[in-house]
Amino acid sequence: MESAVDFHFVIRLLINTASVFVLIRCYYAFSRHRENAASFILFGVGVFLVTALLHSVTVTMGFAFGLFAVFSMLRYRTEALGIKEMTYLFLVIAMALLAAVGTMHHLELVCLNLLVIVLALVLETRVLLPRHSEREVEYEKIENVHRDRRELLIADLRDRTGLDVFRVDVVSVSYLRDTALLRMHFRQEPDHVR
Repeated sequence: MESAVDFHFVIRLLINTASVFVLIRCYYAFSRHRENAASFILFGVGVFLVTALLHSVTVTMGFAFGLFAVFSMLRYRTEALGIKEMTYLFLVIAMALLAAVGTMHHLELVCLNLLVIVLALVLETRVLLPRHSEREVEYEKIENVHRDRRELLIADLRDRTGLDVFRVDVVSVSYLRDTALLRMHFRQEPDHVR
C-alpha cells in the first residue's frame, strides 16, 4: 500500500513539474524575464510539495484553497508584479494544488494542464489577440495634445519613438510645466517584446 502511495505521489510530482515547466517556458518565450520564470517554477514545485505532504493529514480541497489564498497574499511583497505575472503565478499555484490534492485521474490532470498551457500559448501569440502594448510618456509639445491635432500627435510620437503608435490617451496635463502625460498604444513586433 505504501509503495502505491509513493508511486502516486511521484507521478503527480512529475506531472506538476513538467506542466509548470512547459507553462513557464511559454511565459519566458514571450516575456524574457528569467528571474520571474525561475521563481514561478520553484514556487509551483514548492506549493505542490507542501500541499501534497499536508494532504497526508487529511487536507480537504477547502484547506487547499485556503493555502492558495495564503500563497497569493505573499505575492513577492518586495516587488510589484504585473497583471501578466500575477496570472501566471495564479496558474502555477492552481496547477500545483490540483496535482497535490485533486481527486482526478492522472490522465485527466495531464489533459487539464495541457488545456491551460495551450490556451496560454494561443493567447501569447497573435492567433486570437493582436500583440499591442502601451507605455506612458511625458510629452512637451502641449499644442499637439488638442483633440483636433490627434493625427499630428500620433505622427510625432511615431517619429520620436520608432513605434507603431495607433492610439494615444491623455492621462493628465500640467499647464504649469506645459507637459502632458500620455499613454501610447502601439503594435508590438515579435522581436520588440518588453
